[in-house]
Amino acid sequence: MAFRAPVETPVTTSFGIMRDRPAVFVRVEDSEGAFGWGEAFANWPMAGAEHRVNLLVDDIGPLVLGQAADDPAALFEWLTARTHLQALQSGEWGPFRQVIAAIDIALWDLHARRAGKPLALALADGASMSVPSYASGIHIDAAVRMIAQSRKMGFQKFKVKVGFDLERDIEKLADIAAGLEVGERLFADANQAWGYDDALCFARAAAGLGVTWLEEPMAADAPEEDWRRLSRESPVALAGGENLAGEMQFGRSLEIGQFRYVQPDVAKWGGLTGCRKVARAVLAAEQVFCPHFLGGGVGLLASAHLLAAVKGPGFLEIDVNPNPLRDAFDIADQTDAGGILRLNDTPGIGITEVPPALAEFETLRRDVF
Repeated sequence: MAFRAPVETPVTTSFGIMRDRPAVFVRVEDSEGAFGWGEAFANWPMAGAEHRVNLLVDDIGPLVLGQAADDPAALFEWLTARTHLQALQSGEWGPFRQVIAAIDIALWDLHARRAGKPLALALADGASMSVPSYASGIHIDAAVRMIAQSRKMGFQKFKVKVGFDLERDIEKLADIAAGLEVGERLFADANQAWGYDDALCFARAAAGLGVTWLEEPMAADAPEEDWRRLSRESPVALAGGENLAGEMQFGRSLEIGQFRYVQPDVAKWGGLTGCRKVARAVLAAEQVFCPHFLGGGVGLLASAHLLAAVKGPGFLEIDVNPNPLRDAFDIADQTDAGGILRLNDTPGIGITEVPPALAEFETLRRDVF
């Protein structure tokens, strides 16, 4: 199912603008009636949500029919290998990965429901049932207002989008940092805006402002040597990973010390199977796993359960821009003072159906039989 919710204020990044909030939710059901929900990344391109639904129904869904549902990890690996040539032929690596990620999330949800366990406990015995979070998606021009609102919601950590005008961003970030209260933390996200020189310039300025991390200061595919130099010379820890895909890419990133805070996205690549492997590798390398997410309620809850399962010192990203496709799942009601998200003991990710209130935003529904 594809959804699009109109918003009064577009979400603006250094590389593009989201004029509505899209989401793709996937429901998988086995022959005995057990089911699970997943979500595929659909923020870009503009027509991405409907495209991913069609890709699932016409190309990938038929491959899943008849497969065993008791081992999500095995099916993830099989689907990835089975669709490799189609993705290569079409050049659509991202959409294929994102649809497979949604199926993987749904299968893990189904698996956890059948076991009668919350997803976090199905992923790892002894998983935590709460995770710390931070307020994300805050445009630098609206940061004073949005941080004040987020503070009232209980958040103490805030991520501001930069990458628009280098000197102006630095000046505004200084004003924002000066307005923080005791114990609060500030992150900056450039969304791949700069080359090496500007990235280092910003990092040096941000260091004096107490910024905890600088996220995606350069393109994910910038020359490896530039990433080596920046990670070595930046006085601020670097973060990224939402635009990496595959264990080899993440492994190489860890090998060269690219990021201190590693941020795979369960809806963009890997689902829970791939991102759990990456998270464990990140912790083994003594880096910090912080799942990236900027979509609807299904993927956000899946990200929360994954972080709870792997533990570690990382934080859950919660976009605080208006988004009915997230807010309808009542996630805010699970967040306590201090930005702690409490997971309930409902089996799976805790969703039995897409909230009926979202029906008005549905743009495409197709079934695979």
